[in-house]
Amino acid sequence: MFGFKLNRRRALLAAAAIVAAASLSQPAAAITPAEIKAKGKLVVGIQGDNPPWGFVTSAGKQDGFDAEMGALFAKELGVDVEFVPLEVNNRIPALTSGRVDILFATMAMLPDRAKAVQFSQPYNANAIVLIGPKDKSIKTNEDMAGLTISVAKGAAQDTQVTKNAPPTATIRRYDGDAASVQALASGQVDALGGNIFYLDRVEKAVPGKYENKLEFQKLYNGACTRLGEKEINVAVNEFIDKIKANGELKKIYDKWMKVPVPEFPKSLEGISFTAN
Repeated sequence: MFGFKLNRRRALLAAAAIVAAASLSQPAAAITPAEIKAKGKLVVGIQGDNPPWGFVTSAGKQDGFDAEMGALFAKELGVDVEFVPLEVNNRIPALTSGRVDILFATMAMLPDRAKAVQFSQPYNANAIVLIGPKDKSIKTNEDMAGLTISVAKGAAQDTQVTKNAPPTATIRRYDGDAASVQALASGQVDALGGNIFYLDRVEKAVPGKYENKLEFQKLYNGACTRLGEKEINVAVNEFIDKIKANGELKKIYDKWMKVPVPEFPKSLEGISFTAN
């Protein structure tokens, strides 16, 4: 009798585990602007420690370029904003599981990602680069031979450094941008795979020692919603059009990027800006 109860209990636990796993694998239900307005807040996934994009101030406030974008979109919808700080690797899972409503999270617009999330039109331009010592000549991919290079695991710079570095280079992958930058600043690595805005952080940590060496890839960033969510995709695209036209995007660019707003492409190969 005891064995029967034990086996039944195990069967029930196994069944519960299967149900739980299935629910986790299911895509989150579509959310619309009307539903966001009804609940009274927009939950925005953002990078938590990657200035100037997203970071937490000493006062505990989420700030940065993407933070202002998220807050402005929430204002456009007439709701409060709630930020969820995310690491590089958990940005897409946080969205697809329904933990956040939208990503303004330094999301480079790449065809592989477009299979998992719906991109908006681009609102920011970036480039993936190698940062290295000023006193070392690094002008070609072959010049990375023998270097130890830090990258944020799973980020676009991880992909590009892995693709372009010769076999004798050592690539160290860290959990997030801050850790990969710190590895360079502390002398654990010779060079850093990052984007064009990393150098400001490196310069503050180790003044005068490093510079941008190689450019691997030009990128554009878009807001991300879940696949098939047409209404919120339309809303965010209309919002981006509006802030381009009324000068709000220029203000955010002037404050955080300190460069002119670029011309954005009307299309990118393998990426749709509109939900089907």
